[in-house]
Amino acid sequence: MNRNLQGRYITISNVGEKAQAFVPAPLPPAPPIEWSADLREKFDQALLALGRLDSVSVLLPDTSLFLYMYVRKEAVLSSMIEGTQSSLSDLLLFEFKHQPGVPLSDVQEVSNYVAALNHGLKRLSENFPLSLRLMKEIHSVLLSKGRGRECDPGKFRRTQNWIGGSRPGNAAFVPPPPDYLRECMGKLELFIHDRPEKTPVLVKAALAHVQFETIHPFLDGNGRLGRLIITLLLCSEKVLKEPMLYLSLFFKTHRKRYYELLNEVRLTGDWEAWLDFFADAVIYTATQAVETAQQLMSLSNKDGLSINGLKRISGSVHLIHKAMLECPIASPNWIQKQTQLSAATVNACLRELEKLGVVKEVSGRKRNRLYSYVEYIRIMNQGTEPP
Repeated sequence: MNRNLQGRYITISNVGEKAQAFVPAPLPPAPPIEWSADLREKFDQALLALGRLDSVSVLLPDTSLFLYMYVRKEAVLSSMIEGTQSSLSDLLLFEFKHQPGVPLSDVQEVSNYVAALNHGLKRLSENFPLSLRLMKEIHSVLLSKGRGRECDPGKFRRTQNWIGGSRPGNAAFVPPPPDYLRECMGKLELFIHDRPEKTPVLVKAALAHVQFETIHPFLDGNGRLGRLIITLLLCSEKVLKEPMLYLSLFFKTHRKRYYELLNEVRLTGDWEAWLDFFADAVIYTATQAVETAQQLMSLSNKDGLSINGLKRISGSVHLIHKAMLECPIASPNWIQKQTQLSAATVNACLRELEKLGVVKEVSGRKRNRLYSYVEYIRIMNQGTEPP
């Protein structure tokens, strides 16, 4: 449906040059979403895919081990959309205090994303609502270290920003002026809390994401936080027990279409095309996450059976295998602390795991060695390869 412009333009002046900033109309859309049979069916499929994903979290022997890596994969992908070039291995090395082969500022941003997501999930688990206050808290963590520190972490912007171009006058899009932020974000918060009317949660996540990106309330980190809000919303409303849905890979793969649709919503009110795309993203991403979880369970079981064949030291090797499921790049010292095994036992077991092809020494050093659970990282790396 073509609803025409979904908001209004405000003329702003920037260093003597006039530009048009866009102030979006509040949600829900008016007139309402036109639900064709096809669109309704696709959203039903998306909800089924989410249900399957949620049930996998029950089947996983230890959901926290899967989530540890899955959250990091999302952090890498979401930051990649913003132009950061850091791999999953880079992030794991960084967290292990070993210098990765990319600029540290890139990996710091990805690490901040992990911390920001974990902060949001912790607050939700304490029954804190998904609110403007929580968004500011998460943003504060997201920009706490590295390049973002100069961009007012945790505070709505007090100056004009823009997307694309070198100034508002030649930008691809200019979000609302700072004076309009309080009203725009206040109405978005009301919509998230089902005022003035209740909205099905998956539809709410789709609409709220576009609205947040259009308002662009912070000086930096809007894209990453906007994508985080989708997952946090699904968790806060108990559609997912665990934070297992991340759409960044789909958005990264279809980046051009993603930005086109955001713009179409603003200019013509074509929410239906956006919702169709969003449902596709959920179906694809949930299905991929289920497959990844199954691959990791299969890998863990297969390697566990190989370890059983080691007979005498299999008990100790199993302890190390479990530790490396938790952190698939690790040093013997870290493994020793995790397992309470002696240094000699850890080194002997790692040699056996190397012979089995389960782990590989990746530092090339005689001292301070690092071991990688190669196949585990390969499975998790799918989709994170730089373009």
